[in-house]
Amino acid sequence: MILKTMRLSSLPINTLINLPKSLFLISPFRFRNLNRSLTVASRISSTLLRVSGVSSRPCGYWFSTNAAMTNVGEEDKQSIPSIELKENIELTDKERKIFDRLLSTLRYCNLDTQLRVAGGWVRDKLLGKESDDIDIAIDNMSGSEFLDKFKEYLSSRDEEVQGDTVIERNPDQSKHLETAKLRIYDQWIDFVNLRSEEYTENSRIPTMKFGTAKDDAFRRDLTINSLFYNINSGAVEDLTERGIDDLKSGKIVTPLPAKATFLDDPLRVLRAVRFGARFGFTLDEELKEAASSEEVRVALGEKISRERIGNEIDLMISGNGPVSAVTYLSDLKLFSVVFALPSSAEPSPPENCGSLSQSYLEAMWSLLKTPRPGKFSGEQRRLALYAAMFLPFRKTVYKDTKGKSIPVVNHIFKFSMKRKTSDAETVMNIHQTTERFRSLIPSLEVKKDVELDELTWAADILEHWKSITLNDPVIPATSKIRVLTGFLLRDIKDFWRVSLLTSLLLSATVDGSNDHQDIGQLDFQLERMRETYLTVEATIHELGKR
Repeated sequence: MILKTMRLSSLPINTLINLPKSLFLISPFRFRNLNRSLTVASRISSTLLRVSGVSSRPCGYWFSTNAAMTNVGEEDKQSIPSIELKENIELTDKERKIFDRLLSTLRYCNLDTQLRVAGGWVRDKLLGKESDDIDIAIDNMSGSEFLDKFKEYLSSRDEEVQGDTVIERNPDQSKHLETAKLRIYDQWIDFVNLRSEEYTENSRIPTMKFGTAKDDAFRRDLTINSLFYNINSGAVEDLTERGIDDLKSGKIVTPLPAKATFLDDPLRVLRAVRFGARFGFTLDEELKEAASSEEVRVALGEKISRERIGNEIDLMISGNGPVSAVTYLSDLKLFSVVFALPSSAEPSPPENCGSLSQSYLEAMWSLLKTPRPGKFSGEQRRLALYAAMFLPFRKTVYKDTKGKSIPVVNHIFKFSMKRKTSDAETVMNIHQTTERFRSLIPSLEVKKDVELDELTWAADILEHWKSITLNDPVIPATSKIRVLTGFLLRDIKDFWRVSLLTSLLLSATVDGSNDHQDIGQLDFQLERMRETYLTVEATIHELGKR
C-alpha cells in the first residue's frame, strides 16, 4: 500500500535509491551451475575510455590507437629500453636536514658508525622519483641503541624527540628484527642494524646476527633493492656489483641463486612479481624457472601467512601494472597458490582459470585507464579489478561447516588473502547485480522498455508496478525501466558504474549467456563496450533527473 501512495512508476531514480530497506523487493540471487571448460582466445585492442564524473551527461570520448590485436598483458610488457639513472642522489632540503642531524649525533657521541639508507629509497632516488620511505641500516649497533644516542644529543641542545618507538622482534608475525622508529622533522624513519640471515630447511624464521654491509646487501630480495646510500660519505654503494646495471637494464634479479632465495623466504617471489609489474621490468629467466618450481610453490603456500600474501596482491592490484602482475602469476603457475580455493568448490573452475581471469582483468584495466581517473575512486578501481578478475568464479560455491553454499569469492578474500569482509561483500554484490544490469542494458540503450516482463528477477517489482499503474492515465514511456534501474542502483549504490562495466565484460563470450558451453572464446569489443557504457550512463543520469 505504501508503494502505491508513493507512485513508484513516476519516482526519479535518486528517490528510489533511498527507499527504506523494507521496500526493497529484489529477489535473492540464485547460483546456477557453471560446468564448463573455457579456453581463452582474447586479443584486446589498445583502447582508452574517458568518462565523466557525476554530471548529467558524460563528457568524454573513446579512441583506439591500434586496430591490430595484441597479446594479453602486452601493453604492460613492452621491451624495456636502457633506463637513464641519476648520476648522484639529489637530496631535498628536508632530507639534507635529517641527515645532517644524524651525522651531528655521531660527532657529539664520538661514534665510529656508518649510517646507510637502504633499499627502495635509494632505488627510487636514482630513478628520479621522490620517496619518503627512509630505512637506515647501522653497522655497529642496534636501532634502539642509536635511538638512545640521538636522544642524548638532543638533550645536550635542550630539545626532545618528536616521537619514537621500538618495535620488538616478533617472528610469528614475520617481524624478524627489532626496529627503532624515530620522528625527525615530521618524518618517521626506521633504524635497524646491518645483518645476515640463515634459514633452516623447514622454517620461515631466519637466525639473525650482525653482519657487514655486503652481507646485508646479498640477503635482500632483489639486486635493485640492495643498493645503499652512505650518509657519511654521500656515496651510493652497489655491493652486489650488479644492482645499478640491473636497474639500468630493467631486470628483476635476485642477489643470490633465485631458488635458494625463494625457499628461504617464499614471499620474495611475490615481491619480484610486484616490482617487475610496477616498473615494467623483465623477470630474469633463472628467477622465473625457480618461481614456477613445485618446491617454491609449495613453500609459498605453507610457509607464508595468508595475510602477507594478501598484502602483496593488494599492492599489485592497486599499482600501475596489475595486468602484468597477474600475467606473471598465471605464467609462473602461482595463481592457484595465491587464490587458493576450498576442495569442495563446485563446479570446479576451468584448468585455465588463471588465463581467463587475466583476460577479464586486462579488459577492465583498459576500460578504467582514462585521461580523467577521478571518474573512479581508488577503492572503486581496486574492487573493479578484483570483480573482473574473479568473474570466472562468480557462480562457483563451496559448503561451509554448516553445509551452507557460500560463493567461493568469499573464501578467496577472507581466507586465501585475509582481506576485509567488506571487500568480499562488495565484489560479490557487483557480481550479483552484474547479471541483472546486463538484462537491463538493451532497454537503457534505446530508452524504452524491451522485453522487461521476461525478467525473472524483476517479477515481484513488475507485479507491484502493474498494480500501481493500472488506472494511471499518464504512464511515462520509461516507467518500467526507471523503476527497475532504481532498485538495482539501490542495491549497488556507489559501485553501479563498476557493475555496469563488469556486466559489459560478460558480453565478451561469443555465444552470449550460454553457461554450459564446452568451449568459450572471449571477444572484447572495447569500442562497442565504450559506446554502450556512455549511452547507458547518460540514460541513467537522465532518468535520475525526471
